[in-house]
Amino acid sequence: MMGPRHEAQPSLFYEFSLEDHVPQYHLLRSIERFVDLTDVRAHLADFYSHTGRPSVDPELLIRMLLVGYCFGIRSERRLCEEVHLNLAYRWFCHLDLSDRVPDHSTFSKNRHGRFRDSELLRHLFEMTVARCIEEGLVSGQRMAIDASLIEADANKQNSTPREEWDASTVDPADAPRAVREYLDTLDEAAFGAASEVQPKFTSHSDPASQWTAARKGPAFFSYSDNYLIDTDHGVILDVDPTRSIRQAEVGSTKDHVEAGQREVRPAPRTPDR
Repeated sequence: MMGPRHEAQPSLFYEFSLEDHVPQYHLLRSIERFVDLTDVRAHLADFYSHTGRPSVDPELLIRMLLVGYCFGIRSERRLCEEVHLNLAYRWFCHLDLSDRVPDHSTFSKNRHGRFRDSELLRHLFEMTVARCIEEGLVSGQRMAIDASLIEADANKQNSTPREEWDASTVDPADAPRAVREYLDTLDEAAFGAASEVQPKFTSHSDPASQWTAARKGPAFFSYSDNYLIDTDHGVILDVDPTRSIRQAEVGSTKDHVEAGQREVRPAPRTPDR
């Protein structure tokens, strides 16, 4: 017999627990066991004003970033929408059903402002590596270094040929953020000082990116993401972006080896008396 049609009746009170609606095997439950962001506020203390309205909790923004990285959500606007709708994402971000998700513009300003200026993401990365070392997941015996090409969000139509680009004529005060960051890297071994050879084209929106045809196909703007990996457990010990040229990658490799030796070198033992 066909059952009756039930119309939804709003209740006056609800008993609802996010904890009961997140599966025990969910990826975020495994990550939550090891996430420790207790020192984020202390690390960012100097980048907040002591007056004015309370800001968005920086730990919430970091947890939202982790959700985006783990589930491939690249758009900040979409990330805020997904955290608003997904119960597991809300649970991981320590948000109740009635808690408001930050606006995507607030999220973006913090990520490009305070987080970048304070190098917070680098700080969290090094904390994670230290935790892996403490847990015995880094042997320090077998390591590999390689560079991956990361395509930049830039195109040839919005670029300048080499003979028409002169960085010395750019006024940093009037330049957009991407150009100012590029000018700041001109003396760094990983970017401007890596080689005297100038790229064939320079992007207007992302001038630090390198015009390259390293994939033996159509050329494009890119960066090289250089990784130092402990091959026994697949743990990334260090990461560094450079121009997509061999000179910069070689210099990054030397820095990684030195950093890896410092990170995994065992503490000196005290002689027995």
